[in-house]
Amino acid sequence: MPLIKIKTLIQAPIQRCFDLSRSIDLHQISMKQTNEKAIAGRTSGLIQLGEQVTWQAKHFGSTQKLTVHITAFDAPFFFADELLKGTFKSFRHEHHFKEIPSGTLMTDFFDFEAPLGFLGQFANQLFLTKYMKKLLQERNQVLQEIAESERWKEIL
Repeated sequence: MPLIKIKTLIQAPIQRCFDLSRSIDLHQISMKQTNEKAIAGRTSGLIQLGEQVTWQAKHFGSTQKLTVHITAFDAPFFFADELLKGTFKSFRHEHHFKEIPSGTLMTDFFDFEAPLGFLGQFANQLFLTKYMKKLLQERNQVLQEIAESERWKEIL
């Protein structure tokens, strides 16, 4: 199972970064390139422990749906979401936040398993891990830009 680790330094308070990271509305803004929309469960606002959201997005030329739920939550330091249903065989996305002198260090751990056994492993090596890492980095860049500007007030 591939594990993607991404560290993002954000010059903003930890609580703001934590809340923006769990914002359904910010997620949709940050995933414009895939036209990702929340279509069931929590569809706006801040997702909480035990809640679910079903996302619909276009990846690799086809529309896909996946449902995740929040399985761990320790505000404002950590939360995790895990796949309930979707294209992946499994995934767990951990969001860690640490207060530092210049703001917040946000660290993502995205541990996933592609479907289709050997073919899925081949896809991971060929393109899927790289694609997922780029998607997460783009999301984090948008989150960082919004958290460091006054735009966060429009979302939270």
